[in-house]
Amino acid sequence: MTLLPVAEAQARVLALGRPVESMEVPLDQALGRWATAPVIARRTQPSADLSAMDGYALRFADLPGPLRVIGESAAGAPFSSMVGAGEAIRIFTGAAMPAGADTVLVQEEAARDGDALTLDGEGPAHAGRNVRRRGLDFAEGDVLVEQGQRLTPARLAVAATGGVAKIKVARPVRVALAATGDELVEPGTPGDALPESNRLLLRALLAGTGVEIVDLGILPDRLDRLTDAFATVDADILVTTGGASVGDHDLVRPALLAAGTTLDFWRIALRPGKPMLAGRRGDMAVVGLPGNPVSAFVTALLFVRPLVAHLAGASDPFPPVSRALLGEDMPANNERTDYLRAELRDGRAFASTIQDSSMLRTLARSTCLIVRDPHAPPAHAGDSAEILMIA
Repeated sequence: MTLLPVAEAQARVLALGRPVESMEVPLDQALGRWATAPVIARRTQPSADLSAMDGYALRFADLPGPLRVIGESAAGAPFSSMVGAGEAIRIFTGAAMPAGADTVLVQEEAARDGDALTLDGEGPAHAGRNVRRRGLDFAEGDVLVEQGQRLTPARLAVAATGGVAKIKVARPVRVALAATGDELVEPGTPGDALPESNRLLLRALLAGTGVEIVDLGILPDRLDRLTDAFATVDADILVTTGGASVGDHDLVRPALLAAGTTLDFWRIALRPGKPMLAGRRGDMAVVGLPGNPVSAFVTALLFVRPLVAHLAGASDPFPPVSRALLGEDMPANNERTDYLRAELRDGRAFASTIQDSSMLRTLARSTCLIVRDPHAPPAHAGDSAEILMIA
């Protein structure tokens, strides 16, 4: 059976989902979500010419003085009259420039005796020095945040400065999480049974994306219980972990089919994460992840999180790719794309010695994944490699 390439699988997973409707939320509720409409400035910033320094506002042509200080301008308390020939006002950073003045003489280059002011230094090189012109940052009507961009702290701040109080984002994407396996118990349960960690991992990976989690808990390896859970869940995305392979107790795939799911694909050319499956039941996208926690992490990073972002309006839903130099030699790769747990040390990426997909501690120590393309030739220490940052 030919395995599906990762890029093709990613495109097909995105096509399974249905973008959700938009809603307006206050800025303080929009962090980490995606703008579903452009954010337009409702005011100009700065709204007037402002001083960029503490000093004196004056006419450049009047230097080196002497000049007469006739008043003061502070942020929020502007000087209301005009500065005429031979006049200056004391001005502070962020204060409005008075009419008539075109330059700010910084206080370190000014000598003042009472109301008398003279130049004491080189002074400004030209008119307009130390002045922030009206509209320097943006003008009313400018696009401050593009549609599809993620709402970072800086983008929320510029929206607020632009006079915007609410912003359009997608309503929370409902993501149902189900872990499967008779061997699993909740963390903290006494005994030697395996604590289930994948639901916690997926919650954490989706944190800050504006999702609503529907927790289906740990489901037993029983076809009837699995089928009932999958047939009745109400969500935009159903994510299962475990039971996606071909063993006698791997019942997720037959249960999904019995619940009315149409499978789009099963198994991809990926390591770790080969037995991942994807499909749709009605308008709900379905993604079946492997049970091994490292495989679940990698496939969630490459498929589930991008799917959530896509449904929420992201223009670029995939994790950003960067590059690093390899810290050591690497062998040639086979037909699957490899995502190797690695640590960045002094700007170089060192892959973990053992890459077994059950070893969660290795993932916890890693800061990035080294990406090795199918059939990649041997690589050497110092070669440039593609990486995904994970910490």
